[in-house]
Amino acid sequence: MAASTAPASKSGLYADPREDWLALHTEDIIDPERPIVDPHHHLWDRGGQRYLIEEFVADLASGHNIVATVYVEARSMYRAAGPEAFRPVGEVEFVNGVAAMSASGGYGPAAICAGIVGHANLLLGDAARPVLEAEIIAGGGRFRGIRHSSPWDGDPEVAGIYAMRPKGLLLDPVFRKGFSCLAPLGLSFDAWLFHPQIGDLADLARTFPDTGIVLDHCGGPIGLGSYAGRRDEIFAGWKKSIQDIAACRNVSVKLGGLAMRLLGYDFHERPMPPSSEQLAAAWRPTIETCIEAFGPERSMFESNFPPDKGQCSYQVIFNAFKRISAHYGEAEKTALFSGTAAKVYGLQLG
Repeated sequence: MAASTAPASKSGLYADPREDWLALHTEDIIDPERPIVDPHHHLWDRGGQRYLIEEFVADLASGHNIVATVYVEARSMYRAAGPEAFRPVGEVEFVNGVAAMSASGGYGPAAICAGIVGHANLLLGDAARPVLEAEIIAGGGRFRGIRHSSPWDGDPEVAGIYAMRPKGLLLDPVFRKGFSCLAPLGLSFDAWLFHPQIGDLADLARTFPDTGIVLDHCGGPIGLGSYAGRRDEIFAGWKKSIQDIAACRNVSVKLGGLAMRLLGYDFHERPMPPSSEQLAAAWRPTIETCIEAFGPERSMFESNFPPDKGQCSYQVIFNAFKRISAHYGEAEKTALFSGTAAKVYGLQLG
């Protein structure tokens, strides 16, 4: 098989997955029949890192009842030529092709990439609209919205590949002009940021109350670099920001992304991969804070694979989520594992 010549796109915020290391720990599946919509994963083939439908299907087949998934942009398969603004349309074309492969029934029962979140440069202002319209067409009925990442930090150890991102992107008036194109087209916005930017996103949400916004990865609490060793202090400020943005009814939250290096956990450096009990203990305060603030009806568990695969397996990550949510009622669990994601991304299940 020919190897991709696409360059690596290392964020520095997550560890590379190691199948041999992950295989050192396996678990029985908790509540194996529960339907799950995984609302956040990526697919890519670049820099020697391959995670395409075959690799994803292998993870999905590890025991949990995954019924559908949502793909979120990862700068995969952009067009190599043509107008710069329209090159992200290639990613939507690629993912819609993967969704068609899944819909053939040849890759298991899950509706893979049933929803697609692409990218459009909102700094184009009004000129973002024709790009969005092209992506709607390319998505073949599966395109749901875009993500324009806005992480920024003055510490290069934290910022990684985002060091060149503009500070205060979400407050930029040109960005907001592009953002205003989303709601008229029925599109949502996924927000990937670091926790100091949550206040900027809350301002954006209040300014555009008719635009659905999804806060990715619990709002990106940082535990690296200059933030290391300050977990209690960081948690207190992050929690206040989460409670503030949760007051915006147009915002929902994805519960995951916690197995990235960004959080400051060292699970990927240990001799054995973590168990779901260990992950649940580490993540419970963050996840429970989000659920208490947003409610299950605006909260959804996500795998964030393959970035989170650097610290745990697909089997273990959803077992951890099931442990954390064990005390909730049936209706609340349904919302957390499938209902909220289906509602936010307009997925028809069953």
